[in-house]
Amino acid sequence: MLPPVRVIALISSVCFIVILVQLPTIEAYVASVKKHDVVPVFGYSTEQRIVRQIRKEAPKHYIEPINARVDRIWKAIPGLNGREVNLNETIRRTLEQKDRKSIQWVYREIPPKIQLKDLGNEPVYRGNEKKPAAALMVNVAWGTEYIPQILKILKKEQIKATFFLDGSWLKKNPEAARQIIREGHEIGNHAYSHPLMSQISTAQMEKEIGKTQALIEKHLQVKSKWFAPPAGDFDRRVIKMAAQFHMNTILWTLDTVDWKKSVSPEMMVGKVEKEIVPGTLLLTHPTDRTVKALPQIIRAGKNKGLKWMTVSNLLSSKRVK
Repeated sequence: MLPPVRVIALISSVCFIVILVQLPTIEAYVASVKKHDVVPVFGYSTEQRIVRQIRKEAPKHYIEPINARVDRIWKAIPGLNGREVNLNETIRRTLEQKDRKSIQWVYREIPPKIQLKDLGNEPVYRGNEKKPAAALMVNVAWGTEYIPQILKILKKEQIKATFFLDGSWLKKNPEAARQIIREGHEIGNHAYSHPLMSQISTAQMEKEIGKTQALIEKHLQVKSKWFAPPAGDFDRRVIKMAAQFHMNTILWTLDTVDWKKSVSPEMMVGKVEKEIVPGTLLLTHPTDRTVKALPQIIRAGKNKGLKWMTVSNLLSSKRVK
């Protein structure tokens, strides 16, 4: 039989162990060991506290992707990628900081299940309304006088636009078109002789689109992804014919009406300031009024938090960086 003193000591030791095991630090240690983590016995290290915080807050940064859809009014509307936290990169970059006072969130994009290409042959009038961006469309069918000035403005503002070229214009002005390419802008197809596409035969449609596409490839060594019908005139045959040349039919969300001499630069700017929204495809032409209004038009978009980009970039599902 053990002496009373040893019995008391033994009971005290057992009680101490029970209490110790129930301490939060020990419970955390046991849980971490089960997960094969390495944790100090008497508390979490700074690194582990940061990792736990990142894992806890990451779900709050999740954004669900938006599928492309066919709208009753706007027709084909592209989808928009969602996002989720890239845990490994976020942890690595955060721990690489000297002070580690802020989490360096790194994201990966999640593509939607339904993309624009999945919608079939439908015209496009706008980008996704949740994408804080706009695209400048410049339809070119006459003259070269104002092209250099427009390019100069775009270069100064550090934005890229999409120029839709009439084939007969391109044939006469290949060097002006090559300058557009050298400046980093996108090229689209605007038919050959600026006809009302719905009023010509299917055979003539093929010539109008095909001839210009061939000239674009010959002089500029690029392939257009977008067909902008002259005057916005089209029917289902036009959409189908453009698709045969691997192009979507593109219209516009907002028209500056700069081709009308009665429209002043101030009127153009006022209209854009009032009506531009996320996803806008803005239609312009190379006129003297456009040159005067363009800097303020660009500023109007930026003032609304929109990033200017090409048609292809606007209609992609990629998120704005």
